Amino acid sequence: MLYKTKGTCSTAINFEVDGDTLKEVAFTGGCNGNLQGISRLVKGKKIDDIIATLEGISCGGRPTSCPDQLARALKQYKEKQA
Repeated sequence: MLYKTKGTCSTAINFEVDGDTLKEVAFTGGCNGNLQGISRLVKGKKIDDIIATLEGISCGGRPTSCPDQLARALKQYKEKQA
């Protein structure tokens, strides 16, 4: 699934879910090293755990961040599945 981010240096998040687990995730743009690290840390984790961990993180005075945008993308995914 492709999620267009808002308010961050990254412009999009592409991810794949298997059941309730995040199978793959890749960010477009943003801080490459940090986003590769986040991607590796969340891969294989339960969606609800990722949302609980990353939701609400801000960056540089902005009300959101790349991790927060991933949480929002996963919440949107869950809503569409319901």
